[in-house]
Amino acid sequence: QVQLVESGGGLVQPGGSLRLSCTASGFTFNNYAMNWYRQAPGKERELVAGISAGSSTNYLDSVKGRFTISRDNAKNTGYLQMNSLKSEDTAVYYCNAARIRSFGSYVYWGQGTQVTVSS
Repeated sequence: QVQLVESGGGLVQPGGSLRLSCTASGFTFNNYAMNWYRQAPGKERELVAGISAGSSTNYLDSVKGRFTISRDNAKNTGYLQMNSLKSEDTAVYYCNAARIRSFGSYVYWGQGTQVTVSS
């Protein structure tokens, strides 16, 4: 059974840090790109950061220099280290694993974890 399970969300003060984790099972994690999305109330879901199977990374401009995405294939786990958090980072964060093949795409989603940045 394919699963992505997120953890690490919570309430943090502005300027604080959180580390989100996303643990995969039921598929070959190291063959997949892993991405973190977020969705704030009343807004569309947006891509925050991504890391390819080869560990190339990309970031939303507003989080560059503050967030770091990484992966540990031995643990089937991806991470999003979030530093210098701002109130506008408040959202539900979702991890996503994706693999695009010539004959089709495989995309899996986690259930989401709430991140609230507030004093």
